[in-house]
Amino acid sequence: MRLSVIIPAYNEQDTIGPLLDKVQAVVLPQGVLKEIIVVNDGSRDNTAEVLRRFAQVKVFDQPNAGKTAALLRGIREASGDIILIQDADWEYDPSQYPQLLLPILKEQAQVVYGSRFLGTIEGMQWINRLANVISNWTFSLLWGVRLTDINTCYKVFTRDAIQGIEITSRNFAFETEMTIKLLKKGISIKEVPIRYTARGRGQG
Repeated sequence: MRLSVIIPAYNEQDTIGPLLDKVQAVVLPQGVLKEIIVVNDGSRDNTAEVLRRFAQVKVFDQPNAGKTAALLRGIREASGDIILIQDADWEYDPSQYPQLLLPILKEQAQVVYGSRFLGTIEGMQWINRLANVISNWTFSLLWGVRLTDINTCYKVFTRDAIQGIEITSRNFAFETEMTIKLLKKGISIKEVPIRYTARGRGQG
């Protein structure tokens, strides 16, 4: 079994190198191989130069088209049976991959979201925390589910789960549209608690 880690990157010269070191160092459960894909979304800084140091990472360069376009490119290029989304900053710790994969490996779920609100949060301003809580509550009410963190970066899918799903949104609407289309497909979403550290004041 192969895990494809998809990392969209835009002007992340200071964070992408240390992040990739962490991703490469993660020990996955027995029998799971790792593929790392970075989509450089038209970065104007030295992100491309940093990425050249990582020979085992598959890098795809494209003109700047936004985060959703970068994610979709990464998913198209992925060869894994399982796909995991990772932001290029340090807000989400790759050491949590095993706990994110466990429900899928145990065949308890096809889709896993890492929930910040079931786990621990550091550095998120209260106004952003409140906005997240309200949006998650509203979404859950509208769709008849109980989800605590639809906007989390950590989304893990089996390839079968997302087969045939077409995303038309751009920029940061990916999270909502993907979640809605998974639910419409009849796929339930398992949440597991994660640790989250906001990159700067007001982030989240």
